This record gives sequence, structure tokens and C-alpha cells, in this order.
Amino acid sequence: MRYLFSILFICSLFSCSGVRVNYDYDKATSFSNYTSYNYFSDIESGLSELDEKRLMRALDSTLQAKGYLLAEEPDFFINILSNEYRSAPNNAVGVGVGGTGRNVGGGISVGLPLGNSGIQRQIQFDFVDAQKDELFWQASSESGFRENASPSVREERLRALVKKVFSKFPPEKK
Repeated sequence: MRYLFSILFICSLFSCSGVRVNYDYDKATSFSNYTSYNYFSDIESGLSELDEKRLMRALDSTLQAKGYLLAEEPDFFINILSNEYRSAPNNAVGVGVGGTGRNVGGGISVGLPLGNSGIQRQIQFDFVDAQKDELFWQASSESGFRENASPSVREERLRALVKKVFSKFPPEKK
């Protein structure tokens, strides 16, 4: 019985996921040419107004720590897109019962899902050159989301997301 609880505990640990990020960028872009940024004026992020403000504060502090300035006439614009979806539980335990004897066989198998299906939030960051009006860098993040989280928890989760997303910005030259 102790062994079963250990397995269930380990499975539940692995079912909690962090932030996953995918990056894409134009290899011909010289990121050293960009020093200032701003947001599109007609941004429709898909986030609540409060979460959008929290995300922009985290983004501002991260980019300014990297040496970028928020400006009225920037070198690039930032667009943010977000959506939420319910993911299916991806962990299950199979329980089976079977028997044979005298050329007779039978069996029953049941899959028991572990954990609840959770709400996932995908946030995409697009960086668009202000002069050329071309996308030059993009990051897409996926992470768990709790609708009933407190404001401080939401802010901390968004700060962690921004930190992870922008840990590889600007891309290193190879």
C-alpha cells in the first residue's frame, strides 16, 4: 500500500507543469539595432484588464532591465495575444483483473485518470519592427492557470512567465 501511495505521489508531482516556451525569430535581424519599444495602441490581448496591466508591468521591468526604453516613437512594437483552454488529464493508472483456466479466459481493465483537467493559458508575444512593419521575434508560452487565484498569486505567476519567456531575448548570435 505504501508503494502505491509513493507512485501516486510521484505521478501527481510530474503532472504539475511549469511554463513551456517556444521561440522563433528572423535570423537576418540585428537585435542591437533595437533600443526602444512600445505596445500597439489597439492591443486586444484576450486577458482581463487587470491581468493585462500586471503582464505589461512585468514586461516593462524585464525589458528595461535588459536596457530597452519605453518610447513614444519606438524601434519596435509589442503585440500580446492570449487564450485559455481546458486540457485533458494526461496521467492515468490502469487497473486490470483477469483469469484463465481450462481454456477459458477473461479480463477487465479500467483506466483511472489522475488529477483534474486543468485550465491552460497560452500567451503569445510578437515583436514587430516599427519602420518595416515586419515581425522579427515571437515567443509563445503555455502554463497552468487558476481562475480563482488571488491578485498577488496572479502577479507572481505572470512575473515568472515573463522571466522565462524573456530569458532568451535577445537571441544569442551563433
